[in-house]
Amino acid sequence: MIPNQWYVVLDSTEVKGRPIGVTRLGERLVFWRDSAGKVHCARDKCAHRGAALSKGKVLGDHIQCPFHGFEYAPDGRAVVLPALGRNTPAPERFHLATYPTYEAHGFIWIWWGEKPPADLRPPRFFDDLDDSFTYGQVRDPWNAHYSRVIENQLDPIHLPFVHHNTIGRGGRTIVDGPVIRWVDEDMFLVYVSSRVDDGIPPRRPEEVEIREGQVYLEFIFPNLWQNHISEDVRVVAAFVPVDEEHTLLYLRFYQRFIRIPILRDLVNWLAMPFNRFVAHQDRRVVETQVPKPSALQMGEQLVQGDRPVVEYRRRRHELLQQGGLR
Repeated sequence: MIPNQWYVVLDSTEVKGRPIGVTRLGERLVFWRDSAGKVHCARDKCAHRGAALSKGKVLGDHIQCPFHGFEYAPDGRAVVLPALGRNTPAPERFHLATYPTYEAHGFIWIWWGEKPPADLRPPRFFDDLDDSFTYGQVRDPWNAHYSRVIENQLDPIHLPFVHHNTIGRGGRTIVDGPVIRWVDEDMFLVYVSSRVDDGIPPRRPEEVEIREGQVYLEFIFPNLWQNHISEDVRVVAAFVPVDEEHTLLYLRFYQRFIRIPILRDLVNWLAMPFNRFVAHQDRRVVETQVPKPSALQMGEQLVQGDRPVVEYRRRRHELLQQGGLR
């Protein structure tokens, strides 16, 4: 995984009144909300005897270990050690490893790194998804490295085969371009035009004209993706790294063409079985890919339609080199 990045790791509804323990980015983590409702994150291991804090309690702003009642503040400092008495200051060595958190758009992020910068900025989301949209969501486990799941959603040439009876109907096997546009160093757009094989080879990116209203993809490093289907319909995915061989896909269908509350919620709910089915068509194949994580150089023989995957790998490689391989 790429260190020193904001990662979406949970849906907001998953952290409630009690601590929750989850594995993310290969680490066992605990999340809890303080008395003001703010989410906090630490490694799920008491500094005393290694017990799981996620089995403990939230007391005001503190999380309490279930083993000996040690209490920790949101910044990881031990503040109460019952065995030493409430009036005895806790030694500084009793300290948890913590991660900065951010909550917005129904997601919880953590900044996964060793030393957060003093001027740490909030994570990014898609600017064009405002409060006029509502969404339905599924949480789907994959036995695959998160990089492979991301690459699948950036791959336009698999649609006629993996999704021959759903979103890939029509046998449009020729992909012109794809056209890649970098918004900045951590966000890029992918424009794809596909057609039935008429004997004309795929047009090169510079030969492709981008049409108004064309479907396109957006990707924000390290793990957010949007399919911009129309001004009123989007599909968003957060590819949440669990460990080197497992990913949680948080898949959302956003729409604003229906805004009547009950009908809107029904449409959002009804859209998700189809989206899950399409995702499972992908999952069946992606889980077979080897090696599990992708890399810039891995001995694969690529074609022109793989350009979005190559762009993703190139930037991911740069970020790994900057942050140190993990």
